[in-house]
Amino acid sequence: MAKRSDRLSLSLHSVERSAEREGADRVRLMTNAGEIVGRLHSAETGDAAILWVFGSGGGLGGPAGGLYTRLAGRFRPLDVTSLELDYRRPGDLRDCVLDVLLGVAYLASLGKTRIVLVGHSFGGAVVVNAGASSQAVIAVAALSSQASGTDTVGDLSPKPVIFIHGSADEVLSDHGSRDLYARAGEPKQLILYPGCRHGLDQCRDALDRDLTRWLQQVLALGLGDPA
Repeated sequence: MAKRSDRLSLSLHSVERSAEREGADRVRLMTNAGEIVGRLHSAETGDAAILWVFGSGGGLGGPAGGLYTRLAGRFRPLDVTSLELDYRRPGDLRDCVLDVLLGVAYLASLGKTRIVLVGHSFGGAVVVNAGASSQAVIAVAALSSQASGTDTVGDLSPKPVIFIHGSADEVLSDHGSRDLYARAGEPKQLILYPGCRHGLDQCRDALDRDLTRWLQQVLALGLGDPA
Protein backbone atom coordinates (compact mmCIF):
# COMPACT_ATOMS: atom_id res chain seq x y z
CA MET A 1 0.00 0.00 0.00
CA ALA A 2 1.61 3.22 -1.13
CA LYS A 3 -0.20 6.51 -0.72
CA ARG A 4 1.28 9.99 -0.92
CA SER A 5 0.44 13.02 1.10
CA ASP A 6 -0.32 16.34 -0.55
CA ARG A 7 3.42 17.03 -0.42
CA LEU A 8 5.59 14.46 -2.11
CA SER A 9 8.37 14.43 0.49
CA LEU A 10 6.44 12.07 2.76
CA SER A 11 4.90 8.83 1.52
CA LEU A 12 2.94 6.08 3.21
CA HIS A 13 4.34 2.59 2.63
CA SER A 14 2.21 0.45 4.92
CA VAL A 15 -0.17 0.51 7.88
CA GLU A 16 -0.07 -1.68 10.97
CA ARG A 17 -3.33 -1.82 12.89
CA SER A 18 -4.14 -3.62 16.14
CA ALA A 19 -7.07 -3.53 18.56
CA GLU A 20 -6.45 -1.22 21.52
CA ARG A 21 -9.88 -1.02 23.17
CA GLU A 22 -13.49 -1.46 22.14
CA GLY A 23 -14.14 0.82 19.19
CA ALA A 24 -10.53 1.99 18.88
CA ASP A 25 -7.45 0.58 17.14
CA ARG A 26 -3.81 1.57 17.49
CA VAL A 27 -2.38 2.36 14.05
CA ARG A 28 1.20 2.78 12.90
CA LEU A 29 1.59 4.61 9.61
CA MET A 30 4.92 3.47 8.18
CA THR A 31 6.44 6.18 6.00
CA ASN A 32 9.69 6.79 4.13
CA ALA A 33 10.73 9.07 7.02
CA GLY A 34 9.70 7.10 10.09
CA GLU A 35 6.46 5.93 11.65
CA ILE A 36 3.47 7.95 12.78
CA VAL A 37 1.46 6.51 15.66
CA GLY A 38 -2.25 7.11 15.99
CA ARG A 39 -5.52 5.89 17.45
CA LEU A 40 -8.32 5.14 14.98
CA HIS A 41 -11.98 5.18 15.97
CA SER A 42 -13.42 3.69 12.81
CA ALA A 43 -17.08 4.11 11.87
CA GLU A 44 -18.49 1.29 9.76
CA THR A 45 -20.12 3.67 7.29
CA GLY A 46 -20.01 7.33 6.37
CA ASP A 47 -17.62 9.61 4.50
CA ALA A 48 -16.88 11.99 7.39
CA ALA A 49 -13.83 12.01 9.64
CA ILE A 50 -12.13 14.13 12.28
CA LEU A 51 -8.34 14.23 12.63
CA TRP A 52 -7.10 15.38 16.04
CA VAL A 53 -3.59 16.58 16.98
CA PHE A 54 -2.10 17.79 20.25
CA GLY A 55 0.54 20.39 21.12
CA SER A 56 4.30 20.71 20.67
CA GLY A 57 4.95 17.69 22.87
CA GLY A 58 2.83 15.41 20.70
CA GLY A 59 0.84 12.53 22.11
CA LEU A 60 -2.77 11.41 21.93
CA GLY A 61 -5.91 12.16 23.92
CA GLY A 62 -6.02 15.92 23.70
CA PRO A 63 -6.59 18.68 26.28
CA ALA A 64 -9.43 18.95 28.81
CA GLY A 65 -9.00 15.48 30.25
CA GLY A 66 -8.85 13.51 27.00
CA LEU A 67 -11.13 15.63 24.81
CA TYR A 68 -10.13 13.90 21.58
CA THR A 69 -10.75 10.35 22.77
CA ARG A 70 -13.95 11.42 24.50
CA LEU A 71 -15.52 13.15 21.49
CA ALA A 72 -14.25 10.50 19.08
CA GLY A 73 -16.26 7.97 21.05
CA ARG A 74 -19.35 10.15 20.82
CA PHE A 75 -19.10 10.74 17.08
CA ARG A 76 -18.30 7.16 16.06
CA PRO A 77 -21.92 5.94 16.46
CA LEU A 78 -22.92 8.86 14.20
CA ASP A 79 -20.85 7.38 11.33
CA VAL A 80 -17.92 9.76 11.87
CA THR A 81 -14.45 8.19 11.96
CA SER A 82 -11.77 9.81 14.14
CA LEU A 83 -8.00 9.61 13.92
CA GLU A 84 -5.94 10.87 16.86
CA LEU A 85 -2.47 11.45 15.45
CA ASP A 86 0.92 11.79 17.11
CA TYR A 87 3.91 13.49 15.46
CA ARG A 88 7.18 12.01 14.20
CA ARG A 89 9.06 15.10 15.34
CA PRO A 90 6.99 17.06 17.85
CA GLY A 91 7.55 20.80 17.68
CA ASP A 92 8.77 20.87 14.08
CA LEU A 93 5.98 22.73 12.29
CA ARG A 94 6.83 21.66 8.75
CA ASP A 95 7.17 17.98 9.63
CA CYS A 96 4.04 18.02 11.78
CA VAL A 97 2.05 19.55 8.92
CA LEU A 98 3.35 16.76 6.68
CA ASP A 99 2.24 14.21 9.28
CA VAL A 100 -1.28 15.63 9.30
CA LEU A 101 -1.43 15.70 5.50
CA LEU A 102 -0.38 12.08 5.44
CA GLY A 103 -3.05 11.29 8.04
CA VAL A 104 -5.58 13.00 5.77
CA ALA A 105 -4.39 10.84 2.87
CA TYR A 106 -4.77 7.72 5.02
CA LEU A 107 -8.34 8.69 5.93
CA ALA A 108 -9.05 9.32 2.25
CA SER A 109 -7.83 5.79 1.49
CA LEU A 110 -10.54 4.58 3.90
CA GLY A 111 -13.18 6.44 1.89
CA LYS A 112 -13.34 9.55 4.07
CA THR A 113 -13.84 12.53 1.78
CA ARG A 114 -15.02 15.14 4.33
CA ILE A 115 -12.36 15.68 6.98
CA VAL A 116 -12.27 18.18 9.85
CA LEU A 117 -8.97 19.03 11.56
CA VAL A 118 -8.76 19.86 15.27
CA GLY A 119 -5.52 20.99 16.93
CA HIS A 120 -4.52 22.29 20.36
CA SER A 121 -1.80 24.86 21.15
CA PHE A 122 1.09 24.31 18.68
CA GLY A 123 -1.32 21.92 16.96
CA GLY A 124 -3.50 24.90 16.10
CA ALA A 125 -0.81 26.19 13.75
CA VAL A 126 -0.38 22.67 12.37
CA VAL A 127 -4.05 22.28 11.42
CA VAL A 128 -4.30 25.81 10.02
CA ASN A 129 -1.47 25.07 7.59
CA ALA A 130 -2.62 21.57 6.75
CA GLY A 131 -6.20 22.74 6.26
CA ALA A 132 -5.09 25.42 3.84
CA SER A 133 -3.14 22.81 1.83
CA SER A 134 -5.67 19.99 1.51
CA GLN A 135 -8.85 19.93 -0.54
CA ALA A 136 -10.11 16.98 1.52
CA VAL A 137 -10.25 19.18 4.62
CA ILE A 138 -13.63 20.92 4.95
CA ALA A 139 -13.17 22.76 8.28
CA VAL A 140 -10.57 23.56 10.95
CA ALA A 141 -10.74 24.04 14.74
CA ALA A 142 -7.83 25.59 16.65
CA LEU A 143 -7.91 25.34 20.46
CA SER A 144 -5.66 27.51 22.68
CA SER A 145 -3.70 28.12 19.51
CA GLN A 146 -0.41 29.85 18.98
CA ALA A 147 -0.39 32.60 16.35
CA SER A 148 3.18 31.92 15.23
CA GLY A 149 3.43 30.09 11.93
CA THR A 150 -0.16 30.81 10.87
CA ASP A 151 0.35 33.07 7.86
CA THR A 152 -1.94 30.79 5.84
CA VAL A 153 -5.00 31.29 8.04
CA GLY A 154 -6.59 33.61 5.48
CA ASP A 155 -6.29 30.86 2.86
CA LEU A 156 -8.72 28.63 4.78
CA SER A 157 -11.77 30.58 3.60
CA PRO A 158 -14.41 29.55 2.54
CA LYS A 159 -13.84 26.57 4.85
CA PRO A 160 -15.40 27.12 8.31
CA VAL A 161 -12.89 27.78 11.08
CA ILE A 162 -13.35 28.12 14.83
CA PHE A 163 -10.91 29.45 17.42
CA ILE A 164 -11.43 28.52 21.08
CA HIS A 165 -9.31 29.93 23.92
CA GLY A 166 -9.34 30.48 27.65
CA SER A 167 -8.99 34.04 28.92
CA ALA A 168 -6.66 32.88 31.72
CA ASP A 169 -4.29 30.94 29.44
CA GLU A 170 -0.93 30.95 31.21
CA VAL A 171 1.02 29.60 28.20
CA LEU A 172 -0.40 31.33 25.12
CA SER A 173 -2.46 34.48 25.56
CA ASP A 174 -5.92 34.55 24.06
CA HIS A 175 -4.64 37.47 21.98
CA GLY A 176 -3.28 34.76 19.67
CA SER A 177 -6.73 33.44 18.87
CA ARG A 178 -8.09 36.98 18.63
CA ASP A 179 -5.39 37.72 16.05
CA LEU A 180 -6.14 34.52 14.13
CA TYR A 181 -9.83 35.37 14.09
CA ALA A 182 -9.08 38.88 12.79
CA ARG A 183 -6.95 37.50 9.95
CA ALA A 184 -9.23 34.61 9.00
CA GLY A 185 -11.86 34.85 6.30
CA GLU A 186 -15.51 33.90 6.66
CA PRO A 187 -17.12 31.75 7.90
CA LYS A 188 -15.35 32.01 11.24
CA GLN A 189 -16.14 31.86 14.94
CA LEU A 190 -14.31 32.82 18.13
CA ILE A 191 -15.17 31.47 21.58
CA LEU A 192 -13.39 32.75 24.70
CA TYR A 193 -13.91 31.07 28.09
CA PRO A 194 -13.43 33.40 31.08
CA GLY A 195 -11.05 31.98 33.69
CA CYS A 196 -10.07 28.97 31.60
CA ARG A 197 -6.39 28.04 31.35
CA HIS A 198 -4.27 26.61 28.53
CA GLY A 199 -5.29 22.98 29.04
CA LEU A 200 -9.00 23.94 28.99
CA ASP A 201 -9.74 21.78 32.04
CA GLN A 202 -11.73 24.52 33.78
CA CYS A 203 -14.15 24.79 30.85
CA ARG A 204 -14.37 21.11 29.93
CA ASP A 205 -18.16 20.87 29.87
CA ALA A 206 -18.60 24.06 27.85
CA LEU A 207 -15.85 22.98 25.45
CA ASP A 208 -17.44 19.57 24.91
CA ARG A 209 -20.78 21.21 24.23
CA ASP A 210 -19.55 24.00 21.95
CA LEU A 211 -17.08 21.94 19.94
CA THR A 212 -19.61 19.12 19.53
CA ARG A 213 -22.21 21.60 18.27
CA TRP A 214 -19.75 23.13 15.79
CA LEU A 215 -18.61 19.72 14.52
CA GLN A 216 -22.23 18.69 14.01
CA GLN A 217 -22.80 21.84 11.98
CA VAL A 218 -19.77 21.60 9.70
CA LEU A 219 -20.32 17.87 9.14
CA ALA A 220 -24.01 18.54 8.43
CA LEU A 221 -25.16 15.78 10.78
CA GLY A 222 -28.54 17.41 11.27
CA LEU A 223 -28.71 16.67 15.00
CA GLY A 224 -30.11 18.69 17.85
CA ASP A 225 -27.88 20.81 20.07
CA PRO A 226 -25.89 18.76 22.61
CA ALA A 227 -26.93 19.17 26.21
